[in-house]
Amino acid sequence: MHIPDGFLDPKTAIATSVLSFSGVSWALREVKQRDVQRKIPLIGLAAAFVFVAQMINFPVASGTSGHLLGATMVAVLLGPYSAIIVMSSVLIVQCLLFADGGVIALGANIFNMAIVTPVSGYGLYTLLRPFLKGERGRITAVAFTAWCSVVLSSIFCAGELAWSGTVSWNTAFPAMAGIHMLIGIGEAIITALVISALSTTRPELLYENSQSLSEHRSHGVLVYGMLVIVGIAIFVLPFASPWPDGLEKAASILGFEEKTPAHSLISPPMSGYRIPWISSFATATALAGLIGAFVAFGLSALLARILTPASSQKNMDAPHAP
Repeated sequence: MHIPDGFLDPKTAIATSVLSFSGVSWALREVKQRDVQRKIPLIGLAAAFVFVAQMINFPVASGTSGHLLGATMVAVLLGPYSAIIVMSSVLIVQCLLFADGGVIALGANIFNMAIVTPVSGYGLYTLLRPFLKGERGRITAVAFTAWCSVVLSSIFCAGELAWSGTVSWNTAFPAMAGIHMLIGIGEAIITALVISALSTTRPELLYENSQSLSEHRSHGVLVYGMLVIVGIAIFVLPFASPWPDGLEKAASILGFEEKTPAHSLISPPMSGYRIPWISSFATATALAGLIGAFVAFGLSALLARILTPASSQKNMDAPHAP
């Protein structure tokens, strides 16, 4: 669902950029008021995992693929404000290093996938959670809200395309919402599996239980998590579906794919997740995934550390009484 340059007109690009700047600024202010010191490794880990997971396209139907967005999953694990930072970091790295999403359209992509998706997913999750008790209720709630958040994000994308005059609303809405209803099923299944596994093995990682998270445990999770990410990059990424994603397929069917400019405004060093000096597809894909994951990890963790209140840092560094 990464919008490339050329699909949006100037007014839509500017409007979504303003909304994104406001939304990210709001999230940064909220994070700054909270003690996120112990979560910094997990924020970085979440960004790295989402980056790699988004590279794994799975087949959906009719030559179309989809991939995990992961925003609702991160919001349930770390809270909505941290999720906005994580998703924004991932999208920035994807755009500037890999040309995945346009530079001018970056504001729209951040708004759709880093603000609308985690906020709507987490909001619906908190509304449903009191009515769906127990572990089965948690998994049901997170799966349903993950699906809803993907569909809602696609509807906003369709609205932006229509407002830009790229394609009519009556055409964009069913095309985008229809295919993402199918993609959302994959999102729901993957999110439910991850949350279920963590609920069983590491229940302290869930946002509602995050106060019980110790620094020692977070570092342990970080080590195992990075091993999982490396494993995914090496053994899974080379087998991702090559089919176009939902937006690319819609652009092809509806006839506006030619609006994509022949040359990007910038020259990303690994455009298309390819490394020029490596001829092996599997090796280049795996290495690009690892590089992107570690850069996303560093960017999101750096933002979280910078925003951590000074008093919190001092309290963490101060010796504990015996």
